[in-house]
This record gives sequence, C-alpha cells and structure tokens, in this order.
Amino acid sequence: MREPPSDEEQQLIRSEVHRLQIEHRDLDAAIAALEQLGSMDQLQVQRLKKRKLQLKDRLIALNDRLTPDIIA
Repeated sequence: MREPPSDEEQQLIRSEVHRLQIEHRDLDAAIAALEQLGSMDQLQVQRLKKRKLQLKDRLIALNDRLTPDIIA
C-alpha cells in the first residue's frame, strides 16, 4: 500500500495535472486544425497524436496518485 502524498505534493501534482490538461487540449486543437487543412504532413500529425497519448497516460498516473487506495 502506498502512502498518500503530502498536502504540498498534492498541490504540485494538481498544478502539473492542470498544465498537462492545457497542453493536451492544445494538442487536440492543433491536430484538428492540421487534419481540417488536409495537411500532407502525416508524420507531424502522428507525432502530435503520440505526444497526446503520452500526456493522457501521465495524467492518469498523476490522478491515480491523488486518489486514495481503496481496500476491497
């Protein structure tokens, strides 16, 4: 069982979550704009989508740290 983060750690995690959520939304908008323009640079679109997935995974991990363990 992991120890819950301190109040200071929780605040840092929440700040990081907020920053990552903004970056995730920005990437979503950038991907949509490139796709709407019919950009031929599929490699760039693919890289942005990969980064967006990495952000999502990081967000899940950070949110898991904020959620207390539930003993079943």
